[in-house]
Parts: sequence; C-alpha cells; structure tokens
Amino acid sequence: MAKIKTSYFCQNCGAQSAKWIGKCPACGEWNTYVEEVVQREEITPTSAWKVGSSSAQVSNKPKPIADISYQEQHRIMTQDQELNRVLGGGIVPGSMVLIGGEPGIGKSTLMLQIALSLSGLRVLYVSGEESEQQIKMRAERLIAQTSDCFILTETGTQNIFKQIEQLRPQVLVIDSIQTLHSSFIEAGAGSVSQVRECTAELLKFAKESGTPVFLIGHITKEGNLAGPKILEHMVDTVLTFEGDRHMTYRILRTTKNRFGSTSELGIYEMLGSGLREVSNPSEILISQREDAFSGISIGATLEGNRPLLIEVQSLVSPATYGTPQRTSTGFDAKRLNMLLAVLEKRGGYKLGTQDVFLNIAGGLKVEDPALDLAVCASILSSFEDMAIPSTSCFAAEVGLGGEIRAVNRVENRISEAEKLGFKDIYISKYNKKGVDFSKFSINIHPFGRLEDVFSSLFG
Repeated sequence: MAKIKTSYFCQNCGAQSAKWIGKCPACGEWNTYVEEVVQREEITPTSAWKVGSSSAQVSNKPKPIADISYQEQHRIMTQDQELNRVLGGGIVPGSMVLIGGEPGIGKSTLMLQIALSLSGLRVLYVSGEESEQQIKMRAERLIAQTSDCFILTETGTQNIFKQIEQLRPQVLVIDSIQTLHSSFIEAGAGSVSQVRECTAELLKFAKESGTPVFLIGHITKEGNLAGPKILEHMVDTVLTFEGDRHMTYRILRTTKNRFGSTSELGIYEMLGSGLREVSNPSEILISQREDAFSGISIGATLEGNRPLLIEVQSLVSPATYGTPQRTSTGFDAKRLNMLLAVLEKRGGYKLGTQDVFLNIAGGLKVEDPALDLAVCASILSSFEDMAIPSTSCFAAEVGLGGEIRAVNRVENRISEAEKLGFKDIYISKYNKKGVDFSKFSINIHPFGRLEDVFSSLFG
C-alpha cells in the first residue's frame, strides 16, 4: 500500500505549501490553507476514460513545423447567434469552455437551453447540483426542445467516463466543475486538488476525442472564478455571465479565447421561457418617452466590438444635509468626481454645493471613457434644468484641462447613431484626422473645448 502523502493548498489561489501557514504568500489571504491528500491510487491517469484509449498508446515525436499538416476545423454553429459571436464563430471541436457567474444569474439555464437547441447532435448534460426532475422542470419552461439531449446526475468522473464511452456524445456539458470528484484524489469535492485533477481528465478527453466540453464554474465573493488560477489557464475559453439579478438583461463576456477575439460580448434578456437573444440592444437601452426631461443624455459607447447607445440619467439638487452626495450606478464613482471637478474648475459651474446622482439606464456597467461627454452634458442639463434634444448623442472623452479628446472607432459609433435615427452627434474635433465623415447623413459636431459644446447645447 502506498504511503499517504498530504500537502497544504490555498483555497483562494491554489498555491501549495509543505506545511500550514497563516497568510498565503501568493495572494495575501489569511487562513485559506487546507490540508489535502495528494497521493494517487495505483492507477494510471490515462485509465480515467476509455474513449480513444488507443490514441493514448501512440508516442509523440518532435516534427518540423513545416511538416505539420493543418486543416481548418469546421465549427459547430448553434442556434444562439450571441454565443456564436462570443466564441468567435461557433463551437470548436475538442475545445474546453469555462463559464462562470453569480449564483442564480442563469448559467445553468443558458447551458441547458443551448444543449436543447443543438438538434442533430448528441449532447450529454452532466449535473452534480440538481436532480433529473429539477432539470426536467427547467427544460419544460424553455422554448428549445430536442430528443438528442441526455441528462446524467453524477459527480464521480470515473462513472461519467463510463457513460461517455457508451453514449459517445458529440457535446459535453458539466454543471459544475466544483461538484465533481476523482477517485485518484482523496480530497473533498471542490478542493484545489480535485478541481485541478477533474479538469485535467476532462481536458484529456476533449483533446483526444475531439468533443467540445462546457464547464460551469462557481465564483468567489470577490467575483473571480473559484478554484486555482490554473483552471483558467487549462481551458481554451473563459466566459463570464453577468448582470443584475433584479434586471432582465444579462451580458456574456469573453475574458480568454484561443479561437477568437476577447472583445466580443452577447446580450440576453431573461424571460419566463428562457434567455432571449437581444440583437439590437440600443433600442431597449434607450427609454421611449414622449416628453423631454432635463438630466438625460445619450452616449455612444462600445461593449467589446459592438457599438451601443445608452441613456445617461442625472439628478442635480442643492445639498441640504452638509456634505454633498456623489452617487453613481453603473459608472465609476471616482471618474464622476473627476468630471465634476473639471466642470467646476474649467467650466465655472458651482457644483460643490449640489447633490449629484448618476445612473446608467438598463443596469449596465460602463467603463468606456467615450461616455465622459454624455455624463457632463447630462449633469449640466439637470443643473440648468434644460432638456437636451432627444435626437442628439455624444461620443468623446473629457480631459482634465476641459479639452474634448478623441476616442477610438468613432465611425462605428456614428454609424450606430445614424442607424437608430439620431440627427446630431457631438465628437472631438481631433477625430476628424483620417476619417471621412461625408458618407454619413447625420449631423456631426466636432468640438475641442467643453465650454464650446455647452454653448452650442444651452446657448
């Protein structure tokens, strides 16, 4: 019998230590080291799964890169165009995709909906968190239905691979990786050792069989993917499913993609019948209102490679309780304070005694500096109690000197504004270099100073 060997692992970052220590030297967290058994059984790791085991017997030899034959792989196209865009044009055979998000955000709903919509492909949906009846109840609510989706409620990887050998699925979904455990490791499910070992076994299966594998992962209270950081390095694609649970819209972002761009995102609307793809999010992010109100402006921003026009709402009122309040929702509070200081110092507007509340409509969180001019216009509109025309929008960054700075890909922003029926767009005059604005029918107003924009808007 082999001697049992143990080691200590940080449950936050996965760092390993021969003895227990209070503070992790890698991530700085306290009391995160847990003792885990790392001695394997007398079984080779290649026996974890039997599918394609003959290929595991072939010994690889180094080849000149010029002699390696390459054929472009045919991607699996799903009925979900938002997912196809985020993955870079469809599912790559043999790839491993990790998707994480807050509890209850809709990860399982998204993956089950995709599994049910892949008609003509055998899909195995493995759940370690829900029973068969619970999954069936969710499937009844979803619009997409197919008889090629098989459900397995199991947490042991050896049993899962036995079922894979019999079923031979073409797509595998694991919900979730933190619930699986391998008999090669004696640590508990969800520990660093188990997550690393189970992912390694699934990765070996995906690469040798050519079957795409989707992993659903938990996240920590800080919003990072739970488990060792090596988990994100092992997989091919890392997706994050985010959004406010009290709002109906969800955003699927890419943080790592070996087969496509990391600047794409998909937008969904959570309905009772599942997640609906939002093909034109600008139309739903802009409020449909009949009367003009002060404090509302429209900003042209970019989420990944997709241009969006979103509504910025501001409310400025005299402070009656001492220190003025500065509250922002969906926008960086420090950047809001910076823009308020610029308005007071460079524009001469006395905002130091005013409460300022800023909100990005639709529950989005925006970090694009091109929204600066829309934020300033919204604040000044509320401060002066003068409405901005609903057919005007903004796309420019504001500097500390009160200058209007150029932003990237301004043509895409102008094209999106023109498509949605806007008549005027305010940009930086420095964006005119090398850009042909004559092809647009929208009125383009280039400015270099903040006060010039406000003079044009408010007189």
